[in-house]
Amino acid sequence: MKPVIDIFGLPLEQLTRTLRNDYGKGLFHAEALYREVFKNGGKEIGNAPEFKNSLKLWAALEKAIALVPGKVEETFKAGELVKFITRLSDGLNIESVIIPMTRHNTLCVSSQVGCKMGCRFCQTARMGFKRSLSAAEIVGQVFNARHTLGHDIKNIVFMGMGEPFDNFDAVMTAVRVLNSQKGCDIALRHMTISTCGVVPGIERLARLNYPNIRLAVSINGPEDAIRSALMPVNRRWPLAALKKSLEAYPLPPRGVFLFEYILIKGVNDSMDHARALARFIHPLPVRLNLIPYNPVTGFNHQSPSDEQMHEFAQILTDKGVFVIKRWSRGRSVSAGCGQLGKT
Repeated sequence: MKPVIDIFGLPLEQLTRTLRNDYGKGLFHAEALYREVFKNGGKEIGNAPEFKNSLKLWAALEKAIALVPGKVEETFKAGELVKFITRLSDGLNIESVIIPMTRHNTLCVSSQVGCKMGCRFCQTARMGFKRSLSAAEIVGQVFNARHTLGHDIKNIVFMGMGEPFDNFDAVMTAVRVLNSQKGCDIALRHMTISTCGVVPGIERLARLNYPNIRLAVSINGPEDAIRSALMPVNRRWPLAALKKSLEAYPLPPRGVFLFEYILIKGVNDSMDHARALARFIHPLPVRLNLIPYNPVTGFNHQSPSDEQMHEFAQILTDKGVFVIKRWSRGRSVSAGCGQLGKT
């Protein structure tokens, strides 16, 4: 009995090896499978000329191929933003968010069910950790966004449920599948991996030398005491260790890190905090996303006022930091930053 071919989780070169070893075929048919699944939705693979003229091959492949992206159970809309819930094969749920942009759509994908990291302002962390996703389950979110829900997805951000670097191998396998021009055709420069500061993950990504992938880091505290209170990961890898890993990271020419800073009223939003954050950032090349806190269960804090946001941002700008103020989107359907898992 030949093994199941789970195309969502197989990079093209691995699929090619499988076809060569088990079916005596190779790249020609592997590329055809990628095209029919990822570009055309996988509904009529047998009608593709590569298989229509090889009925015996298709009869064998049809029994072996698994296309199980998970079932889209429910969708929630806030304007053009769409959050969808996927039921996995073991009954667990994950959440993904389609974010409309000016010229394209961005998909925020999950890498785990729940999370181990324990960030106090994050709803996913409050779920606890259930398990990591397979590469196929990660890619399945992109397949569902495109072919089940019908959205043109050009950008991928690994900013959904879970810590991507706590599931490093599956995330990077998914990146390879999504990047293939014969399939999903999403350029590495259109993918962003976000971490809460897992230094070994940053170092592993650096060694892979994928400079075009964007690296985002959730900061949220300009000093160790504040950051450790908000993000337990900082107790293991404090700000000095984090900065050292970023200083050694092989950015491409004119490349920048994306920093995410969730502004929480009375916690990390003072003008002194802004100045301390600017000192931490210098001289790293950074684009800072300043995000007002989105309410989550059990963390009874508030968002800052618009005026506080502007003042905090202005201090950073005056210190030479490139700041983008990200006003909350999707809060009404619990799709804002830190809210996944609240539904």
